[in-house]
Amino acid sequence: MLNTVTERYEAFFKQKNVVTDFLAVLEEKTGVQKQYIATGAVSIVAVYLLFGYGASLLCNLIGFAYPAYASIKAIESNNKEDDTKWLIYWVVYGLFSVAEFFSDIFLFWFPFYYAGKCLFLLWCMAPVSWNGSQVIYTRVVRPFFLKHEAAFDNVVSDLSGKAKSAAESVAKEGFTLLNSDKNK
Repeated sequence: MLNTVTERYEAFFKQKNVVTDFLAVLEEKTGVQKQYIATGAVSIVAVYLLFGYGASLLCNLIGFAYPAYASIKAIESNNKEDDTKWLIYWVVYGLFSVAEFFSDIFLFWFPFYYAGKCLFLLWCMAPVSWNGSQVIYTRVVRPFFLKHEAAFDNVVSDLSGKAKSAAESVAKEGFTLLNSDKNK
């Protein structure tokens, strides 16, 4: 297991991407190997998530920044599979965010909560077939949705009809007020 992680870690630095390019520039300027720079940066982030002020913001940035970038890349590609992968991530991320809103008042007091949350979000975006978003979507979200799809469709249809009629009503009132002001 440790050998596999070490091999993947070393293979990552041989890839050509934005992160490795940036690390190569830092390596050139500092003389410190990019593996050590990356390990140091990851260690600092981990310690900050454990003990730092504002760990919530850092954790949310980690859960948002890369997935947003990858989602934009997926949208711009011709491959449908990457679109589906990132749509599933955002569905799970959204459900997690709503659940967290209600449970955060209790959970944030737990030691290392933000480190755990960050690990969960990293698992949800991990480039493996058993990543968290795929597992949660396949085992929880999809079966629940398929079981209650008709009820969800009725609620959405009802709400969209009410929203449309409210918007029309507001627009009519606005035009009526606007015309009455012009006639004065």
